[in-house]
Order: sequence, then structure tokens, then C-alpha cells
Amino acid sequence: MRHDAGAEGPCVAVRVPAKINLFLGVRGRRPDGYHELVTVFQTLSLYDRLRVGLIGPPGQGQHPAARRRMRLRLWHDGGATVPSAEDNLAVQAARALGDAAGVIDLAFVDERAARRALPDVDPAATPYTVLDLRKGIPVAGGMAGGSADAAAALVALNELWSCRLDRDTLRSLGADLGSDVPFCVVGGTALATGRGTALAQVLCRGTFHWVVCTTEQPLSTAEVYRAWDAHCDANEVQPDAVLQALRNEDAEALGAALHNDLEPAAFVLRPELAEHKAALLDAGALGAVLSGSGPTLLALSESESGAAAVADAVASRFAAVSVAHSPAGGPELAKG
Repeated sequence: MRHDAGAEGPCVAVRVPAKINLFLGVRGRRPDGYHELVTVFQTLSLYDRLRVGLIGPPGQGQHPAARRRMRLRLWHDGGATVPSAEDNLAVQAARALGDAAGVIDLAFVDERAARRALPDVDPAATPYTVLDLRKGIPVAGGMAGGSADAAAALVALNELWSCRLDRDTLRSLGADLGSDVPFCVVGGTALATGRGTALAQVLCRGTFHWVVCTTEQPLSTAEVYRAWDAHCDANEVQPDAVLQALRNEDAEALGAALHNDLEPAAFVLRPELAEHKAALLDAGALGAVLSGSGPTLLALSESESGAAAVADAVASRFAAVSVAHSPAGGPELAKG
């Protein structure tokens, strides 16, 4: 963790995996503006890493009085497309946890303004928490990178601030931040309904091997759902075949069952994605599917070596390809 002022206090590090949708059914638009979903979530072995620490004189950040007034700072390496201030989901998660834990003055400090000469951020007067975020999940790729960062912040700061909230409480806090955050708090494999926040853990045997294919141009989740509203109709396709394939450790059956109702909408916006999906199947993938709202495409293979072969065959079509496996557990916490 990089600092420019003060003494380094306690630190906590969290590694949080990406999310994929093995099945995504859209049942229609809800009165609250969200869409009614049935989806099977699974974590994938691409990771963001978040390290959080308290800055200030030794022991000050843990003093009960200090927790009543805390400054917050964020660094990340995600580039211009990752929000750096109040719009960042990790910052919003910190605020939500601060409200729940009684940190009543959790003020965000922009990095450009955070100089020791400014008395309102001087750690000698007021401690602050630093969030250092390193991105490994594709940005705006339909893999819940922002939601994963929010989950990482909830888990890490719960430990750093000694809030002692259980994971169910953190999930509830996460539901107000985004539909994918509650799953990202727990990870593994789950069936989700409603707007994606009502979760039931699902049995998954074995490991599945994927080619993750990312493109240069992102897709807005809101834009994809608007396209779905305009061009698609609700259906009642069920995830039974996906769930059975997971139970039976059957990669071939899972490849055949992969399903995403948002694909037609995303393909209207980005027609080349349909061509890329066909190329993945022609290269020998057992199945291919758009990840969430896209534009990342996922191709399932029978083995790690098979995934590597598919990746080599399609590499020229994409900005980046990588091989990963699922499921990948949940946020992993370590004292740092």
C-alpha cells in the first residue's frame, strides 16, 4: 500500500473473484425499475485485490472516538473507466458499513487534494482509511468487477474496523449497493431470483475450465437492459439442466445448457459478438455464453489444456483472452 503521509497502522487484504452467469433468465421489468431474474451465479478465478489500512498515529484509528470521525481515500489501477471517487462501489460500500458501524463522519478525500498540509486530512488530527484496489477482473465486462470490489470493501473494512458483522448482515448491506454484491460477499455457486439478491447455495461438483474473451469496447449494463426491453420478450426457460450438470460434474452437459436471455439484446448493440461466439464454438468449445450483460464472452472446455487450445485459436479476435476455472470460492481475507 502506498502512502504519502502518516504512520502505517493495521492493514487487511482481500482477494475477491469475478462472477459469471451460467444461466440468466429475464422474466420482465419490475415496478421498482429492476428486472425480475432467475440466474445461476458462479465465481471465476480472475481476481481483484483490495488492501485497506488505517493511517495515523499508532493506535489512533482503533480508538472508539476515532471511529466516530474518519477520512477515506481510494487508489486504484483500473484506469479512467473505473470511478475514483464517490461513484466507486468500494467507496459506497465503505459508507454503508460506516453507517452500520457508527462511523458517522466518513468523508471521502480525493487523492489530488490529500496533502498533509491540509489540516482536515492531517492524520495527526483525524485518522483516515486507505483503500488500495488492484484490478484483475475485466472492467465493464459483465463479470461484476464493481460489485466484487464492494464485497471486498465490506469484508475487509468489517475486519479492519472491528465491526464484527456476520456475512448475512454484510450481504444485506450489499443488496442496497447492487444486485450482484450479495453473491460476491459469499461466492461459490448460487441460484438467485428477484433482482438477483435472493440467494440459495447450489451443489457443484468438480472444476470447470473457461476461456475468458474480452473486447476493447465496453457495454453499459443499463443500455443492454434497455435494448432487452425494446427487442426481447420474457420467457420461462428454467435452469434445471445447468443445475443438473453442476451436480453431475458434466462439462459437456453444462456447455449445452449455458443460457443468457441478454444475449440477443447485446448482439443488437454489438453484432460482432454473435460472430465471436460462433468462432468459439467452431474452435472446439463445449459451449459459449455472454457473461452477464457483456461484452465478455465465456467458452467452456473439457480441460485446462483444451481451454488453452481454444484461447490460442481465437486470440486474434479479442483484446485479451485468458484461461480460468470455476467455482473459485468467495472473498479471501488476510491480515496484512
